[in-house]
Amino acid sequence: MTTRRDFLRVTAAAALATQAHAADPSPSPMHTRPIPATNEPLPVVGCGTWRTFDAGNDPARRQELAEVLRVLFAAGGSVIDSSPMYGSSEAVAGALLAQSHARDKAFIATKVWTDGKEAGIAQMEQSLRLWQTDRIDLMQIHNLLDWRTHVATLRDWKAAGKVRYIGVTHYTSSAFAQVEAVLRSERIDFVQINYAANDRDAEARLLPLAAERGVAVIVNQPFGGGSLLASLRNRPLPDFAQEIGCASWAQLLLKFVLGNPAVTCVIPGTGRREYMIDNARAGVGIYPDAAMRKRIADAVA
Repeated sequence: MTTRRDFLRVTAAAALATQAHAADPSPSPMHTRPIPATNEPLPVVGCGTWRTFDAGNDPARRQELAEVLRVLFAAGGSVIDSSPMYGSSEAVAGALLAQSHARDKAFIATKVWTDGKEAGIAQMEQSLRLWQTDRIDLMQIHNLLDWRTHVATLRDWKAAGKVRYIGVTHYTSSAFAQVEAVLRSERIDFVQINYAANDRDAEARLLPLAAERGVAVIVNQPFGGGSLLASLRNRPLPDFAQEIGCASWAQLLLKFVLGNPAVTCVIPGTGRREYMIDNARAGVGIYPDAAMRKRIADAVA
């Protein structure tokens, strides 16, 4: 059976044969969508770092992750999402950006994940050091932990220019009622939530509410936490995928998510160069309408 890795090795080699190297500009620039709070354009496909960037001091893994970031930027992407709970991911990503002098290409999104005001401030200051920057593009309250305390601090940091945008996150639908309450009661710039072709609870209330409130949406777990993509590994890609320019299940699943106009950016966790190439291709071309999105959801059921 052909696995995603086997398929992508072939397609990545073909793609790289037409480019001098992974840092060459993409022939089709990645789409962007406006951040509602400012209308700043944000590329629609980014890179999540949970597990994938927790490489410590392993030089081989760091080199591979440097290639992931080069591919992301070459394709026109910019969003790198991390958290203090992701092991060494912040430190690794920050070091790679510094070594490649690519800070200006990155939209750094990280999180505060602790209880208490002083602990939150200390953790965010540590994130600044790990990312080797004096400003974080997006600071999010991870899983809403002590969010009432941290949101006040984040407003102060935003006013002081230490962060550009503020937001909240969660990764499970069981927390959507609480996320909804925060969206209704607070003025925030971003919300990050789980959403996939087999995990569509966000469609009922959260995505429409984010659009209504002018809140940008970052989607985590677009592959159903990885389980959905794994379950499709040995299934043929439906013929209709060609209608929206998809050559892999990963591209089809990402385009399903991006087909919802309330979604601003999707951040599949990515630690391999060929996966980043594949994912980035979901950032170009056309997106599925409601009817096509239903066909995709039915195909993966």
